[in-house]
Amino acid sequence: MKTALILLLTLLSVSAIKVQAQNDNSSVSIDELRLHLIELGGQEESAKLYAQQLDEALKPENIERSLAGVGSTRPEELREQRRKQLAAEKSAVTAQLDQLALKRSRLEAAISAAEVEAYHRSARGNSPVENYLGVTVGGPGWMLAIAVMAGIAVACLIGGTILLRRYLRTRSQI
Repeated sequence: MKTALILLLTLLSVSAIKVQAQNDNSSVSIDELRLHLIELGGQEESAKLYAQQLDEALKPENIERSLAGVGSTRPEELREQRRKQLAAEKSAVTAQLDQLALKRSRLEAAISAAEVEAYHRSARGNSPVENYLGVTVGGPGWMLAIAVMAGIAVACLIGGTILLRRYLRTRSQI
């Protein structure tokens, strides 16, 4: 469990979203922001899945089952220790989900601001290139990139779920 939690936290910290403040000279591409939003959705789903698995593991019968092979003169203390460990992991994942929700709202606001800026640039008619780029934000290239990123996110979620289930299964058999 600790390894899975560390792996999840590392994954989230490595792919943390960095949305830079926009000024007149530089702005983050709307496509990039949308790709970050898709990545964030995958992270949220992974964290939600892990939280559900922790909820299941926190049930008294599952705690007892996970400690069935462990001999002790004080099984109540072992169960309580295991429950506290799972509860701590659950609270960490819950805090992580809260942070991801905050990142999602900031990212959605950044996307809205970038769309407004793109609209204003196209309305001013600064150059034919800017007008062309503003029109093709939702073009076929963008859709292909979204489809590829969604496929990668789904593959990562499935792989992570399989690994986590195997880990939990071997952990409960110990």
